[in-house]
Amino acid sequence: MINENFDLQEELHKLPKNPGVYIMHDKHDEIIYVGKAVNLHNRVRSYFRENIGRGPWIDRMVSLISYFEYIVTDSELEALVLENNLIKEHRPKYNTMLVDDKTYPYIKVTAEKYPRVLFSREMKKDKSSYYGPYTSAGAVKDTIELINKLYKIRTCNNSVKYGVKCTDRPCLNYHIGQCLAPCQGLITEEEYKEQLDKALDFLNGNYGPIMKSLEQQMNEAAAELDFEKAASLRDLLASVKQVAQKQKIENSDCEDKDIIAMSHQDRDAVVQVFFVRNGRMIGREHFFLKTGDETEQGDILSSFIKQYYAGTPYLPRELYLQDNIEDAQIIEQWLSEKKGSRVYIRVPQKGQKSKLVELAKQNAELVLSQDKERIKREQGRTIGAVKEIEELLDMKGIVRMEAFDISNISGFENVGSMVVFEAGRPKRSDYRKFKIKTVAGPNDYACMREVLTRRFMHGMEEKRELLENGQSEEYGSFTRFPDLLLMDGGRGQVNIALEVLDELKINIPVCGMVKDDNHRTRGLYYNNIEIPIDRTSEGFKLITRIQDEAHRFAITFHRSLRDKDQVRSVLDEIPGVGPSRRKALMRSFSSIEEIKEASVERLAELPEIPESVAEIIYSFFHSDVLK
Repeated sequence: MINENFDLQEELHKLPKNPGVYIMHDKHDEIIYVGKAVNLHNRVRSYFRENIGRGPWIDRMVSLISYFEYIVTDSELEALVLENNLIKEHRPKYNTMLVDDKTYPYIKVTAEKYPRVLFSREMKKDKSSYYGPYTSAGAVKDTIELINKLYKIRTCNNSVKYGVKCTDRPCLNYHIGQCLAPCQGLITEEEYKEQLDKALDFLNGNYGPIMKSLEQQMNEAAAELDFEKAASLRDLLASVKQVAQKQKIENSDCEDKDIIAMSHQDRDAVVQVFFVRNGRMIGREHFFLKTGDETEQGDILSSFIKQYYAGTPYLPRELYLQDNIEDAQIIEQWLSEKKGSRVYIRVPQKGQKSKLVELAKQNAELVLSQDKERIKREQGRTIGAVKEIEELLDMKGIVRMEAFDISNISGFENVGSMVVFEAGRPKRSDYRKFKIKTVAGPNDYACMREVLTRRFMHGMEEKRELLENGQSEEYGSFTRFPDLLLMDGGRGQVNIALEVLDELKINIPVCGMVKDDNHRTRGLYYNNIEIPIDRTSEGFKLITRIQDEAHRFAITFHRSLRDKDQVRSVLDEIPGVGPSRRKALMRSFSSIEEIKEASVERLAELPEIPESVAEIIYSFFHSDVLK
């Protein structure tokens, strides 16, 4: 099952002994498992040891692994948060039992005149400042309590104003020296801000003074034999140390950004791109480049940005780079025009964003030193294969390809599938299924006409709605149209697609994937000409993968509909069994066979099934006719 370009033993040997996240892929490039590790080398290797008693579920997952990749982090805590982000983004099959909807806690500093420091489970665009995320809710609460005690930050939600009392008397926190009582109008905004700035300094990572003070107080309490106070200070100190592990994997501005860094050696370079969406890092890509002998890093980054973002379907609001580039202003202007709104190029010098750029650089260095040859092979399979197809068709700028297929059995449950490949890789989040509504019987041409019409009309309508609401097109599910449309067949299918596009006044190149008598791809049909293709080339292999994926996706959808129909038809034939009783039976029994084998008494145990209906069900499955 291992990918032909992936030498398992070689890649296991190269694994670093750093903390990080590992991502397991199957032969269809689908992510099937995401995990974190304190030591990537030890953890990932453990999956491929012989019979270590990990259970059939994990054994099955391991048997499906075609290749793996990994992202190095600076701490186990960062790995944990990144793992959570990737699981929520990709929903891998073998993480299903582990995935929940919990969110990690943040520390929120409100945007009020007299701000409060609060516990929060989510980030909102409400002008507040957010710190985190953190993995220990208890430690966050302890830290907020500590900040409030040390800096006397208010905890009430009263609307306060200097010189104006908003309550008859201050709360208990004021009387025990833990609040400056702005509710009594006793402190100016400037005086309160001085205290808040000290708290923010702490949250921004300047833990030294506080930790030193706590440790000193703890030692003094112990010396005075006040062990209860010493223990309390010790626990607070431990909480501060736990929170002190700053997270670079998420940040509080909720903006979409790409983090770009590179490593350069001789004439080889690797550029690493981290994708941060809505404040969360959700994935990465790395790119191998050939350079000149003395090419500067800034020139390499500039060339990469121009080439990569010329074709990518989505542009973030911000690009963060490790180095300044000479033509940054011109590139900013070009990207802004392409996106339709302002794009910023920044080089962070300090803080969280700078650390994230440094992390991307570390991953680029690791890839360059260990994975250079594998990346070359992989790019040959993907980007290289796309370039071969461009040359065959005399086209340029192919990034997104969409392929369609129809599936039915003698006209039963006609369905259509749409699969999407970008830069030579499947983009499963954009796959779509179509249940044919207007065609009865086995008419593939009519089915394809319906599928294509629905796909592009939906996209046009979605674009129109987004533009009317002042939103960017990239947020729609159908708005991104392909650079090349691939049809599973020759002249007939291509002509159907061209007719639909002509009716909708859309200009997209259409290419047919022509098959031989053995149902194998033999060439491409484009501009009324069949173009032969070298069966050993990467371009041919990519076309075959796309064709197989479209067929697989359609067949899988069709099979699921057949299975559902078979379940419905058997149970619905039983007198007295309607929708609610059918659901109760399927909820309580794992299969139709189990229902068949159940006794009258067992069936009648269900609250929804009275004994008289249980006898009817039993008789239905045990009658002479069925036997």
